Amino acid sequence: MTDLERQLLDGFQRDFPLSPTPYADIAARLGVTEQEVLDTLQGLSESGAVSRVGPVFRPHTIGESTLAAMAVPPARLEEVAALVSGYRSVNHNYEREHHFNLWFVVTGPDDDHIQAVLAGIETQTGLPVLSLPMLNDYHIDLAFPLHCA
Repeated sequence: MTDLERQLLDGFQRDFPLSPTPYADIAARLGVTEQEVLDTLQGLSESGAVSRVGPVFRPHTIGESTLAAMAVPPARLEEVAALVSGYRSVNHNYEREHHFNLWFVVTGPDDDHIQAVLAGIETQTGLPVLSLPMLNDYHIDLAFPLHCA
């Protein structure tokens, strides 16, 4: 891992610049060019080290979301996970060791959008989707310091 990759991953999980030019602001802080920041983030994304760069908002302050789960036959797990990930409204998915072995979060402007995405996934996969809307919210700090050698 390069120094710039480490600095981007460690230094901007919190306090991402809120400005019209956030990547230029990051570049200035790190003493590199904006294009170096953009190229490095793109490389991290392409390698799978970063799945997204963007803000995290308190649930239901901007739009709606739901946690969803599916029981996918193991032989189809990779195929169904790729299909689910293809939806712009799905911000991540992951496998769990459970009858419901594929879990994901769907976000959108309103509940109608969420329901349309879930119905689309059911139609495309032929598998039911269990929607688990949030009843109570909890703040979980998902910033992880990386101590890479």
